[in-house]
Order: sequence, then C-alpha cells, then structure tokens
Amino acid sequence: MRLTVIGCGHLGATHAACMAEIGHEVLGVDTDEGKVELLNTGRAWFMEPGLDELLARHTRSGGLRFTTSFAEAAAFGTVHFLAVGTPSLPYGAGYDLSQVRSAVRALAPRLTRPALVIGKSTVPPGTTSGLARELSSRAPAGEAVEVAWNPEFLREGHAVADTLRPDRIVLGVPSIAAEVTLREVYRPMTEADVPLVVTDAVTAELVKGAANAFLATKISFINAMADICAWTGADVALLADAVGMDPRIGRAFLTAGLGYGGGCLPKDVRGLAAFAATAGAKGAAGLLSVVDDINSGRRQQVVDLAEGLLGHLPGKRIALWGAAFKPGTDDVRDSPGLDVADRLARLGAEVVVYDPQAAGNALVAFPHLRYGDSAVAAAHQADAVLVGTAWPEFAAADPAAATAAARGRLLIDACQAVRPALWRAAGWTVAAPFPSTDSHPERSPVTPGTAPGSRPG
Repeated sequence: MRLTVIGCGHLGATHAACMAEIGHEVLGVDTDEGKVELLNTGRAWFMEPGLDELLARHTRSGGLRFTTSFAEAAAFGTVHFLAVGTPSLPYGAGYDLSQVRSAVRALAPRLTRPALVIGKSTVPPGTTSGLARELSSRAPAGEAVEVAWNPEFLREGHAVADTLRPDRIVLGVPSIAAEVTLREVYRPMTEADVPLVVTDAVTAELVKGAANAFLATKISFINAMADICAWTGADVALLADAVGMDPRIGRAFLTAGLGYGGGCLPKDVRGLAAFAATAGAKGAAGLLSVVDDINSGRRQQVVDLAEGLLGHLPGKRIALWGAAFKPGTDDVRDSPGLDVADRLARLGAEVVVYDPQAAGNALVAFPHLRYGDSAVAAAHQADAVLVGTAWPEFAAADPAAATAAARGRLLIDACQAVRPALWRAAGWTVAAPFPSTDSHPERSPVTPGTAPGSRPG
C-alpha cells in the first residue's frame, strides 16, 4: 500500500520506517526542512536503537521518502497517518491539539478523492469526531474522507520492536471500509499473531491514556510504599519483588525511585485527569491528581535528602549521573534527575552532569548546569554523587575511580542503580530515599525461574 505519515518526530519517523519494513511504500511529511533532509539521508535526529538501520535501508531502496509538501502527500496515497505531537497545555489543563489541527488544515484542501486519515497521537475522547467534521467540511472529497484512531504504544528505547511486534493493535474505526483498509495495513503483523482489537473511536482514543495512567499509578504506588518502608525499615525492593510475583500485578513499573518523567506518562496522567474533571468523573480526576502529586513529590524528597546530608549547599559540588528521563534514550523531557539537579543548583550547589547519551539535549534544556564528558570527570572534586538515571554504566562504575576523583564520599542512589555494598566497601556513604537491599530489580534475591516474566517499561 502507499501510505503517508504526517509528523516525523519519535513516533512518526519510527512508524514510517516500520511501515516500509513490512512492505508498504511510505512518504513521511514534516514541516521542518532540516529534519526532512536528515531523514532522507537515512538517519534520525534522535536516538532510537535500530531505527537508523531501517531508515537507511528503505530510503536507499526507495520504499521510504520524506517531504515537506502536503500536496505531494495527498497525491501520493489515500491512507494518511497523523503522528504529530500533542504536548500538555500549561498547568496540566489537557492536551494541546494545535499540531493535529494544523496538519488536518494543511492536508484537507488537497484531499480530492476518498481517503482515510488515521490518528496515532494521544488525544482526549471526542477528537476523532471533531476532526471528521472538519475534514468533511474542508476537503473537496467531503464525506468520502473518513477518520479512524489507531493509538501507539511505543516505549522510547524499544520503539522499533514495539512497532514491528506490538502487544496489540487497537483500531477505532467509523466504517467497515475503514476497518478493511486498516486490516490490510497491519496484515503482516496480524498474520504473525499480533492481537487486533477493533472498537469505536472514543474507546480507541482512551486506550493509550488509560494504559499510561495505569503504569504511572504503579510507579506512584511503589513510591508511596517506599515512604512507608522508610518509616518502618522495610525493604522496598524485596517488597516490590514479592508483590510483583502476583500475576495479577506483575513486577514491571514497581521500582521505587525518582518517579516517572518523559514526554508520555506525565502528559497522559494530567491530560486524562483534566478530561475526567471536565466530564464530571471526580473519582478518576482525584485518583490521577494524587498519582501526579506523589510523583512530583519524589524529586523534592531527593533534594531534601541531599541538603540534609550536605548541609549548606552554596559551595558544594554535586555530580549528577544521568540526565535522560530513563536509560536507553537521549530524551530529557521532564527528566526527574535534571529537575533535581536544577533545584539543587537554585539552592546554590554547583552541579556537574554526565549522561552517556543525553548530555547534548540536557545542555540545551539546562544550559546553566555544568557538564562532564565521563562519570569520573563529572565526579571531579564533587562532594557527592547523585545517580538520577539507572544506566548500566553506573551499575558497573568502579568506586575506586570515583574515590580518586571526588572530594567527598557520599553517593545518593535515587533510582536503585548501583550495588551499595560495593560502594560502602570503598569507603562511601550510600544514601537513598528508601531502604533496600544491595540489589536492584534486575538482580534482586529471587530464586531464578520463580518470578513471573514482565515486559519492562
């Protein structure tokens, strides 16, 4: 099939490359000429394992191209995926749909024949019907242009695998014809036994936000339990292991730490809460507000911990190991670690940041912080090392090398990233906003083969 993908950010570029990988001819559309030029060379402008290989292969073969022209997109095919961003409105007031509306207004006047527009972005319920009315009134083809919703479920760092081998495909379709078209788009996947859920548009619109809100709730729940563990002396890592063995619960997303960040979970928790409040669903709005409050509070707890251990912060140097919001990505949007670093800097500390992938993006977002080109360089003359992202590099870090570089001997492990016993043996004081064993979730003292498997977040 000939498909277009409008919006070539993390979602759109990945979706375009993966649609080409399963055999379709794909045209990606974006208004940023620089990004389009780079994508046409077979490279992405962000880090995503495996994506550059797909882009290179399919741009070279001609099965994948990128353009800034909506006219070219309309002429290219009759199936158009919308994959533009839907960031949060200020103060968590919901989703900003301006990019979605802008893309529709640019495409609509050029749709002179029957077409199917398929939304993939996370949106509030009712968006599909609104866009369908707008396309019907603006497109020359009128009511022959239909709108379906097909939410994405990508994890940054796993986006290629999640697109090619998803847990499920959800289709919110307005007609049998739209369903037939989308079944053909995804036939290579469904023939490989990927589950397909066909539903109405409103249900499809809710699925992604509800899934992310549930995952965020698990993270906030275990962090709330971490506060109880801190009071009682219980071990939060073993608590999570034991609770996670229940197959109804699962171990994934039960890791106490700094909480969630990134471009999806915070946005979707706040967006769904805002919609629930508007809809009069007070229980949902209240629950999600508490989830968000618990998550936000984790960051200040770590700031308070550092200040309590170091005392007066002006004149103190702190190394932050980890700027990405999670390991495996260079994305620093709503990074918990960087937020903590910023708060510490505003209290007078000198913060030096190191991240194996995200340092460049962190520098753009937080230019007032200092940056080191290695973990040891960031720790030079530091009074404390704060681990904010659980990169494997930090788990494997040599305490002796840090000892030789640092001025102090305080390690604050905010995300269960290191083995405290190794650092204590090297003379370091290891602190955390929760009591736990010397193992983090991947190395917890559970007998092999006894814990149910789960897909990591």
